[in-house]
Amino acid sequence: MKRAEVRERLRQLINSRQPGEVLPSERNLSEELGVSRPTLRAAMSDLAKDGLLVREHGRGTFTGARKISQELTPMPTGEFNAPPADGTWFSRVVEFTTQVAGARLGQRLQVSPSTELLSVTRVRIVDDNPMAIERILLPAELVPEIAPSDFESGSLYELLRIRYEVVASKAVQTTEPTVTDPTESELLGVPLHAPALLFERTTKDTTDRVIEYTRSIYRGDRYRITTHLTFDHTSG
Repeated sequence: MKRAEVRERLRQLINSRQPGEVLPSERNLSEELGVSRPTLRAAMSDLAKDGLLVREHGRGTFTGARKISQELTPMPTGEFNAPPADGTWFSRVVEFTTQVAGARLGQRLQVSPSTELLSVTRVRIVDDNPMAIERILLPAELVPEIAPSDFESGSLYELLRIRYEVVASKAVQTTEPTVTDPTESELLGVPLHAPALLFERTTKDTTDRVIEYTRSIYRGDRYRITTHLTFDHTSG
């Protein structure tokens, strides 16, 4: 049996089990699949790199933790929203400070370089596991008396709308692959240079004023995005 076939058989086995469940020993798996142990180990290493398996020395091989899925769907015109991701989310604030925008961030937020920004860094936690690191920058004058606890749960956009009458209307978000640096690795509990997704989002309100810039690092082994597409069959 070829390595690719072994990977597929193992995928089927993983899908039939719960996250974190131990797999049979290599000897039992090789006998069950009718494959040599070197080929089996190579296929298991491939799946471990994808986060589908977790190999622990002296304990065995376990199915990986489930991926957290975020669905993005088209929304009615003028409505700014995204469906909530899977799981139970909350945040731990690790930095809450102010800073002068400077030239680069001033250009990003379309404010004077001397403008004071609120800078909040938080670790996003889902089902008791760190999932992402978000650094949020807001013009400080927009959010007087806001506190770190305001960033621990709930929707930031809902808070802006209700407390400060600042209504998020549209955003531009980019996504690209990256790897974690030492600080990110420690906060997320992953190895150095682990695969990750980098999100950068700039948000404007109904007056076309930039109200937020956020840079987020999401774990590449635990997070995925699902996008629903609708095709217009009336066009050529």
